[in-house]
Amino acid sequence: MFRAMRRKKQLLPQEESIRILQNATSGVLAVQGEDDYPYAVPLSYVYMDHKLYFHCAKTGHKLDAIARQPKASFCVVEQDVVMPKEYTTYFRSVIVFGKARILTEELEVKNAIYALAEKYAPKDTQENRDREMEREWAALCMFVLEIESMTGKEAIELARERAR
Repeated sequence: MFRAMRRKKQLLPQEESIRILQNATSGVLAVQGEDDYPYAVPLSYVYMDHKLYFHCAKTGHKLDAIARQPKASFCVVEQDVVMPKEYTTYFRSVIVFGKARILTEELEVKNAIYALAEKYAPKDTQENRDREMEREWAALCMFVLEIESMTGKEAIELARERAR
């Protein structure tokens, strides 16, 4: 169903791909936009239980696209160092494929938004998170990308280094 990576020596171990998803702060979501044009948008997210969670407004291009076609991909670039003398970049990235859906159950929404809050404001108090949640609840929309395939890849130079 999903293509195997051609350059197998550059394939990251699954645990490393998960680590990248856990630590990176943003990535690019790609969905099928209007008139079959791709629509790619940078987003913050949280990785939890082999899923990616996002927050957004209750209306907009992303949600319209997801409603039409839930298949999506998300790409995170952890490292991208240009090496001019070598005419290359030393990169490390992860791409996932899956199906997106809007969260409708209150508990699922709360778990996802609290996970986002903990990731992006780890030193904030629970009391402040609760207050902010209450203030923003009516406008809050969350969706999840349920991962079906995940591939991490790194520059061959980094792969060789890792192999040593």
